[in-house]
Amino acid sequence: MQEKHTKLPIFNGLQKNVLRLFLLVGLLFFFKQAALAQTGKIKTVVIDAGHGGHDPGCHGASNNEKEVCLSMALKLGALIKERYPDVKVIYTRTTDVFVELAERANIANRNNADLFICIHANAGSTTAYGSETYVLGLHRTDAQQKVAERENASIALEDDKGAKYRSYDLTPDGIIALQFQLAVFHRQSILFAEMIQKEFKRIGRYDRGVKQAGFLVLYKTTMPSVLIETAFLPNPTEEKLIGTAEGQQKMAQAMFQAFVNFKNATEGKTVATGTTENKPAETKPQETKPIETKPIESKPIENNEVISKPTEIKVNSFKDTGLVFRVQIETSTQALAKNSSRFKGMEVFEYQDNTLYKYCTGAFPNDLQGAKNYKNELIEKGFEHAFVVAFLNGERISIEKAIKLAEK
Repeated sequence: MQEKHTKLPIFNGLQKNVLRLFLLVGLLFFFKQAALAQTGKIKTVVIDAGHGGHDPGCHGASNNEKEVCLSMALKLGALIKERYPDVKVIYTRTTDVFVELAERANIANRNNADLFICIHANAGSTTAYGSETYVLGLHRTDAQQKVAERENASIALEDDKGAKYRSYDLTPDGIIALQFQLAVFHRQSILFAEMIQKEFKRIGRYDRGVKQAGFLVLYKTTMPSVLIETAFLPNPTEEKLIGTAEGQQKMAQAMFQAFVNFKNATEGKTVATGTTENKPAETKPQETKPIETKPIESKPIENNEVISKPTEIKVNSFKDTGLVFRVQIETSTQALAKNSSRFKGMEVFEYQDNTLYKYCTGAFPNDLQGAKNYKNELIEKGFEHAFVVAFLNGERISIEKAIKLAEK
């Protein structure tokens, strides 16, 4: 009997080169994802304000999408910079300019971003309401497809009228293949999106859920990436929210709280103190209200840690005159007891900034370097997000102004 031989496919030179390229790209994606999984650090964040320039996006009665998105993006970035000065925040735009969808993703990729946050406002009827967050994927409803088509329509305003996107494979097979290549990032994108929706719900927003669709702006990003539809701008009630500075700040704080939760989850830390999850039980974080100190699991804080009257807080020396540098170590939406375990036995000074309670320690009159040295000591003691703040006659001022005063 003759042996049967299985015929192997024969590849020509071009096919072999394409195969090698595909394998190389796959390996690059794999190693980048593996590196992120090993380091688990959020070092660089790119915040993308949707639309801009000659692309206004959708409209309300007196606001357009490009303006409210830029305002929320800048507010979110400011919150991240204040709480995490070691995290690099990059904006795709900081003014009213047009940025191509592909370039927004390129900015994130060129800067090796660890997270990409794209902020938009939704279009729809004057009665549509709620917030929803998207990741790249296959749409399940016509409504989801229409959202992606509307946001993707910006390519018609680009110089080449969208020619560069012809290579983007948004077919079901193409998106599934991309999700497979970026599996780690896709899972992390969904996790972050869920955290965003949870925070929106906490501030009273209707939760429209986490969804998937073929957004061009997310197609080329090689990091966890989300597109947030914050509110329906044509709805007068929704426009009042994201069309005002107060409402924009509220939305930015909710997004920031989700960022805090995601950062801590990614880095294996509890949200309350930024320490590892094997911390003693007394470091349970405070409950639910958004900003900086809420846990991912929403477990309540110990009863003796939250108090109703700020007078129980030690507020030493805030009647000091002149220029004083201090080190800020905590921020909360609720006043904290002076013996809170989060302060690790340190004497703290509390001040309020709008609805937030902020806690500092140390006092360095006209001594910026002394405050910086103290900040480094506190970081070694576990307050890894400590940073220097300045006060003039008891009022918080910018570090830039304080430095100029100190030089005089």
